[in-house]
Amino acid sequence: MLALVAAIVLIEMLARKLRIAYPVLLVVAGLFISFIPGLPAVQVDPNMIFFIFLPPLLFEATWSISFKEMKKWWRIISSFAFLVVLFSALAVAIFTNYFIPGFTIALGFLLGGIVSPPDAVSTGAIMKFVKISKSTAAILEGESLFNDASSLIIFRFALVAVGTGQFIFQQAMINFSWMVLGGIGIGLVFGWLFMQAHKRLPTDASSDIAFTLIEPYFLYWIAEQLHSSGVLAVVSGGLFLANNRLQFLSSDSRVKGYNFWEAFIFILNGIVFMLIGLELPQIVAGLRADGIPLITAIKYGIWVTAILILARMISSYVAMAATLIFRPGVAPTRDRRRMLKLPLLLGWTGMRGVVSLAAALAIPVTMQDGAPFPYRNLVLFITFMVILLTLLTQGLTLPYFIKRSKLFESTNDIPEEEARLKLRKELALFTVGLLKQKQEMGLNNDPYLLRMVTQWEDKIKDPENFKMTPERKQHYLEVLESQRQFLARLNKDPELDETVIRWQLYQIDLEEERINQL
Repeated sequence: MLALVAAIVLIEMLARKLRIAYPVLLVVAGLFISFIPGLPAVQVDPNMIFFIFLPPLLFEATWSISFKEMKKWWRIISSFAFLVVLFSALAVAIFTNYFIPGFTIALGFLLGGIVSPPDAVSTGAIMKFVKISKSTAAILEGESLFNDASSLIIFRFALVAVGTGQFIFQQAMINFSWMVLGGIGIGLVFGWLFMQAHKRLPTDASSDIAFTLIEPYFLYWIAEQLHSSGVLAVVSGGLFLANNRLQFLSSDSRVKGYNFWEAFIFILNGIVFMLIGLELPQIVAGLRADGIPLITAIKYGIWVTAILILARMISSYVAMAATLIFRPGVAPTRDRRRMLKLPLLLGWTGMRGVVSLAAALAIPVTMQDGAPFPYRNLVLFITFMVILLTLLTQGLTLPYFIKRSKLFESTNDIPEEEARLKLRKELALFTVGLLKQKQEMGLNNDPYLLRMVTQWEDKIKDPENFKMTPERKQHYLEVLESQRQFLARLNKDPELDETVIRWQLYQIDLEEERINQL
């Protein structure tokens, strides 16, 4: 395991040097490592794969996404997260039922539920090397949060249908409603309880971080115990906590928590993508045991991959057309050239990864009556082929297509540096006004306060060795807290980029930590 983590770090360095998304290289590396003789076989308990990896990955994503942008584009996000996933699963089910001998429609939906959700990590890693519009990034990030839930709901219903041989529509709709509404409700209720625990208990940065590590696992576990959607519980609870972070986390907890989660999620993602490659020899051995020729399984994998890409592209055009017809005011673009190219590009962003692997490995080895689960090894191999092909073909070519399409060369988005500069100017003006109000309140004889006014007017930082009394520290901390409140009010403006707001809040947290050390 230590060697695996070391390999992940080195491969990520190489990927950054080559300007390639690191999940692509990790899968390839895992594939090559799996053929080294003498290495122990990697086996993951199917009952634990979801619980180990999925909750923290989803939870961290909710803390980095812009909730404001999600609300703005919720219609398109919803269509991609639910309707596109359902359409993709249906397309896979019809194809496999017709072309794979013995493959039932229930097994087809099972495979479709597994391979239908695009991977957020792969897409996010690729987007670091290319320029895209704020609206497109928000759609892809928002989709990645909810498509996992919709695909796993399809997976669960299909698993029951394969095991029982029947599908009762009325019962399925009741269960579906409870999984969606119950999952969201459980996440919000327990998210609020966790927030109260952070507020009322005498926590410090270490205990706050420990709480945040426990929270996604607990949310997922309690929702699954109540037969609801653990994914939706983690997403809704995470979004609630993330959007109230200023109310219950100190600056110390936020700064240290950010660093901890960044490293923790990087290791988790790396292990999962390496596992994708490392699992191949066992999957191939299972195919041979079932008597399925490898070349036949490869053909099935290529065809399913092609169907998924085509289904996503068709769905992207349908979603764009529906938005233009029913809600033209919220369409991400009105330019005719971009309207033709953007859905094609969105359709090409469907790399598969973590969730697909976890779902495939979670298929039970045997059914309730003890019989082997039908076509389990073939489903695993097709899933592996879909992940590998989409990562290699789409993952390596997406940056080129984005640059070649020239879709994002001229956007209405304010450049990030310009947005940061504008925000800092507004913050400086607000701070000078606040400090002058304190002077009028009788604090005009405080030399440190006068220095602070000069500092913000001239945008010159205070010297590190300046003597800081408790009273002066209190004044400074009050100013920083007022700045946070000002930024929170400013964030209500739909035109402002929430990423820039969060960047400035992080700078304030760092400044507070510097002051607390004086």
